[in-house]
Amino acid sequence: MSIVTFWSDGKEQTGKTISIIAIATYMAIQHNYKILLVSTSFNDKTMENCFWKEKKQKKNFGLFSSNVNTNIAMANGMDGLSKLIKSNKIAPENITNYTKIVFKDTLEVLTGYSGDKERYDDIKFDYPSVINMANQYYDLVLVDLDNKMGEEIVKEILDISNLVVVNLTQRLSSINRFIEMREEIQSLKAKKTLLLFNKYDRYSKYSVKNISRYMGEKNKVSTIPYNTLFFEACEEAKVPDLFLRIKNTQEDDRNGFFLAEIRRTVENIIYRLQDLQMRM
Repeated sequence: MSIVTFWSDGKEQTGKTISIIAIATYMAIQHNYKILLVSTSFNDKTMENCFWKEKKQKKNFGLFSSNVNTNIAMANGMDGLSKLIKSNKIAPENITNYTKIVFKDTLEVLTGYSGDKERYDDIKFDYPSVINMANQYYDLVLVDLDNKMGEEIVKEILDISNLVVVNLTQRLSSINRFIEMREEIQSLKAKKTLLLFNKYDRYSKYSVKNISRYMGEKNKVSTIPYNTLFFEACEEAKVPDLFLRIKNTQEDDRNGFFLAEIRRTVENIIYRLQDLQMRM
């Protein structure tokens, strides 16, 4: 049972959310893990839209039409779990009642909060408790960490994580910025981190080999390559269908290379978790 948190410094778009979705989906199909994928975002439907088409609400101009969407948002997910925490009724097995299922018994999603900002500012403080509680029930808790939650909560979630996947781009400024931050933030020390380069271009001069040499990185550096079919599937709520369709694609195909790098990333995550557990 482990918590793996996907983090970026928030200075640029790294593709963090769709990368964690790719990894979680691949893990659910290829490994016998019970996985919870947690979104900590506010009013961001990126994760949901990769798996489910948004249902259009019927317009109602009657007397009780004003709060329809808000009530739906507050009926499940983190809002419901937060109420359980405050009433001291939460238990690890309760969490699954507030998730959405992608693959039965292998992948569930605790979606981000869509509702009132003031309510989110209260709920976000309960994320560390929910993540810790989920870690007692699921084999893996994969957290898509939103830096906008605030420095205090971000630090608390990083501290309770067994592994932090640092999401970067191949831009030199992104690499240099992380090198500086790693010296200042204890949670980002090398033993606990795995570097992941998203939307990876294998023909760039900043290849995995060159990046590793430049950063003096001894651990394996992982990548999620840019893939057209995957990015289209994320827009069409067809990510599970895509992974099931291409799971046997050969590596010399462009989709095969995409899948092979995800496989390598997943193997790196599993190996690092096992290695860290042995060191404890």
